[in-house]
Amino acid sequence: MSKKQKEQEVNVYYFDNGQEQEETIDDIMKRKKAKEREKRIEERKRQEFDDKFDFDTETVIGMTNKNKMKQEEEKKREFTKQQRKRNRTIRRIKRIIKIVILLGLIIGAIIFATCSPIFNIQDIEVIDNNRVSSETIISLSGINKNENIFRFVATKAMNDIKQNAYIEEVKIRRVIPNKIQIEVTEREPKFSIPILGEFAYISTQGYILEIAHNELNLPIIYGLQTAEENITVGNRISEEDLTSLETILKIMNAMNDSGLYDKVTNIDISNKNDYSIYMQEEKKTIHLGDASNLSNKMLYVVAIIEQEKDNEGDIFANGDLNSNFKVYFREKLT
Repeated sequence: MSKKQKEQEVNVYYFDNGQEQEETIDDIMKRKKAKEREKRIEERKRQEFDDKFDFDTETVIGMTNKNKMKQEEEKKREFTKQQRKRNRTIRRIKRIIKIVILLGLIIGAIIFATCSPIFNIQDIEVIDNNRVSSETIISLSGINKNENIFRFVATKAMNDIKQNAYIEEVKIRRVIPNKIQIEVTEREPKFSIPILGEFAYISTQGYILEIAHNELNLPIIYGLQTAEENITVGNRISEEDLTSLETILKIMNAMNDSGLYDKVTNIDISNKNDYSIYMQEEKKTIHLGDASNLSNKMLYVVAIIEQEKDNEGDIFANGDLNSNFKVYFREKLT
């Protein structure tokens, strides 16, 4: 028998609850190992419980901290929102105060400007007027000396001045503190129309500028269709005559290029297919036909005028130069 077998067979006697018990060493070792195993199992369970508790605690703490942070963020956003609202209100109030102050200054300046004698008109100057006198223009404007420079309406004054047919454009400037400057652009009479023994002067735009007994040294137009009752100062000639006037201007431009503009005495447009021009100084009438090919026609006209300088008669340029028509002169028979 081995030593180990002998040890396992050794009996141990002890009392349990007053009774004698017998146990081998092997049984004691098994019970001890069983207790240790139970202890380790208990220890493991306790550790697992602690670990789970710690995890749940951390989760709860984490969620609590997260809620707190969320609440703090919401409080911060609400504070920022309120702060911005207050800032906007403050800025709005400041703007209102600035506007009120500015309006007050403007009103004060207006009251001062319209009431102070410093701004009473002392001088009224009219510039660029030739045909209409300065006194007439000032009278039409309704502007008076010693009147406050800001109290008259410039637009009304300009429209009143333009009631004169010779005035085409008007500009009025206030020269602070006490001067008014009126600048005008005048229409120029370029033609005259005979009417009931008088002459109506018209501009290149067809405005009737004046009706006078005396004749200016202007080309007289015959053959206009505007009714006599409509030929009044300030009116324009009829639409039909405005179209004819455009043709007349083309003819006069061609005459000007040829050096004959100042020699034109009258223009007859009665026959639209044969415009005629009379030059008293040269004692000649030019028959142009229509207003086509004017430049070439004028070359022949100038040459004939030089050739027939001392002879009275008619120059016929009323044919088609492109069809071998030749401009010719017919002397007036005495």
